[in-house]
Amino acid sequence: MFKPVKIKKIYEEVIEQVKKLIIDGKLQPGDKLLSERELAEKLGVSRASIREAFSALEMMGILTIRPGEGSFVRQVSYEGMFEPLSFLLQVDIDNVMQLLEVRKILEVEIATLAATRATPEDIELIRHALNNMVDEVNVGEIGDIADAEFHFAVVKAAHNPILMTLINTISELMANTVRFSRRKIFMVENMPTMLYDSHCLIFQAIVNKEPKKAGSLMYDHLTMVENIMLQLKSGGVTELTKLDSVSMDNEIKIDCGFPS
Repeated sequence: MFKPVKIKKIYEEVIEQVKKLIIDGKLQPGDKLLSERELAEKLGVSRASIREAFSALEMMGILTIRPGEGSFVRQVSYEGMFEPLSFLLQVDIDNVMQLLEVRKILEVEIATLAATRATPEDIELIRHALNNMVDEVNVGEIGDIADAEFHFAVVKAAHNPILMTLINTISELMANTVRFSRRKIFMVENMPTMLYDSHCLIFQAIVNKEPKKAGSLMYDHLTMVENIMLQLKSGGVTELTKLDSVSMDNEIKIDCGFPS
């Protein structure tokens, strides 16, 4: 009869405030939001919470984030302001496995298109996400925000509005399952570095305009996560395939696990 009471995280409260301002007409399409620093000071929260909220709002299709310019309200329907389906789903390994199946269907082709269509601006957005991933992990976080940012940037680089809409539909579920799966697989030795290297290989294929390779590497990346989750579900990880390393701007400096 009763359900557990869910205590909202700070970034979820920020999301709700932004949604309400849009619904009430106080924020209009095209309006620029305060910077992360200004909004963090105004709300009395950390910049990390604001960044997480902005990232989630962008994946929902509510905000557009332009590096060096700021965050802007998109033209959105009222339907987009309400809780997406994913908020109704409790994240568990089965949810993650089902979503990974969907992501393999969509994101492999998305990576292929991105390697064909990515502009210099797209490349910088993907690179920015990779650098954020390193920064997050090196300060003891799990890098889930930057992970979602990376995949969303690849979707943008595909330049297909219908694919963007499809990904927006499952964006919150994607963010939740990325967070869940990273907390699980970070218990595996060298996993922070392996995840980073896997993303870097995809990025390099996109930079080099190698569509087939980019799609194959995206498939390998999602399959790696899928296999680790299956092994964890059945009792533990026994074997991992060593990945090539790609020279990037930053590097993971810690190899620590996180509690489940």
